Amino acid sequence: MPMPALKAFAKRLSQSGINTLIMEWEGTYPFEKHPLIPNRYAYTKAEIIGFVKYCNGLGIDVIPLQQSFGHVEYILRHEKYKDLREDQKDYSQVCPLQTRQDSALFTDLYTELASTHTSKYIHIGGDETYLLGHDERCKLMVEKEGKSKLYIDYIRMLCNIVIKLGKTPVMWADIALKYPEAINLLPKGTVLVDWNYGWNMNNFGDHQKLVESGYEIWGAPALRSHPDNYFLTQWEKHFNNISNFVPVARKLGYRGIVMTSWSTSGAYSPVFETDENIVDLYAIRHVYPIGGFNILLAAYIESIRSPQPLDIEKFINDYCKKQYGFNPQQSMLFWKALKTAPYQVMQGKVVSPTPISIKQLLDSTIWVSRTLNSLKPVRNQQEFDHYRLMTDIRIHYLGYEEIERTVNADSFSPKKIPAILIKLKSLMTAGGELDKRFITLNKEYLYPAELADENELRNVKVRLLYQRLSRQK
Repeated sequence: MPMPALKAFAKRLSQSGINTLIMEWEGTYPFEKHPLIPNRYAYTKAEIIGFVKYCNGLGIDVIPLQQSFGHVEYILRHEKYKDLREDQKDYSQVCPLQTRQDSALFTDLYTELASTHTSKYIHIGGDETYLLGHDERCKLMVEKEGKSKLYIDYIRMLCNIVIKLGKTPVMWADIALKYPEAINLLPKGTVLVDWNYGWNMNNFGDHQKLVESGYEIWGAPALRSHPDNYFLTQWEKHFNNISNFVPVARKLGYRGIVMTSWSTSGAYSPVFETDENIVDLYAIRHVYPIGGFNILLAAYIESIRSPQPLDIEKFINDYCKKQYGFNPQQSMLFWKALKTAPYQVMQGKVVSPTPISIKQLLDSTIWVSRTLNSLKPVRNQQEFDHYRLMTDIRIHYLGYEEIERTVNADSFSPKKIPAILIKLKSLMTAGGELDKRFITLNKEYLYPAELADENELRNVKVRLLYQRLSRQK
């Protein structure tokens, strides 16, 4: 996000009573001692300091989040850091036994972050360490002392670096929940963040052990998370997550609540130049920009203001009346459209509780589009246009998925190619119009080059299939 958009976002949050922003800067932070880490969208040091000062003036504390165990592809991709990798192919995670090198790197990174952030906290990440105990060195330690020891020794080292800088360490709680016997080995004062995006409280482990640990705990629902992408937003799941989890966190005595918003999956697909050398990384899942999710953000704000669970339908009615001028019937029609057929397509099949074809899913989504277009907001037209665009992008995607299902069928023959090319050509034309709408609605939220990249990634499969089949007609 360009800095003006970040500041506008922070201002809107402060006006709603939010007092904290956790910023996972990743490659957008301008690390001076490690200049290979910043990417082409990196802010300047002056911009970071100015943003923190601006937020502080709004009453918002800015906590930096620096992943320091898993989710560090953007660091480990570089040859300079190859010896820190747990695996030389899937280098999303550092090896926790490379203690000297790991400590040196993250001491540098935390020190720079501490110099530009006034918050008393530094979030060290620590979630989803799927490669734990993967390489030979770690396997040997796991055999002797177990995975929990491998994990907690490394996390404790990171926490101690933060503490030496005069800061309080914050970390995700999923792996600690998996190894509850190790939780009490963390430094006192460490904050654990229990993230729950709509699942059972014991999804990661015995939740009661976390509650009884004596550590300060914050909760974390989500307004964008798996399996959301450009082609699917599971609106009802997110509303239910807010309605269910926020009051539970309050009842359990959590000291804070953090609404997370994930613009990508946090997992990346590398493009290799050779067996060992990487050209670039691409996020596996992209999600529609934050400007399209004002309604979920407002639902979160409402939920933390009230001691009662969010009444979703009442909230929808109130929000639609205030924002769009809808009556109750129009509001409920809008809500019905948002939650219609929120299913993924995987390997040519719809993932749904009962069997549904791609064509049926497409028909349902076309109904959603018609419904949204039949509703005429008298206020905030541009905000409402995001819902329409997301739906039309989904229609475009499902249209392609139906074509791909056809060409992958055993019954497909070359004589069917001309008809398929006509459909693909139509999709490419429609895709061009969607690209223009995407730029118009999101130009404040993304840099021009990023807008172009997102449009390209969303359309590339259609174009490639057209090129492949057009050579055979």
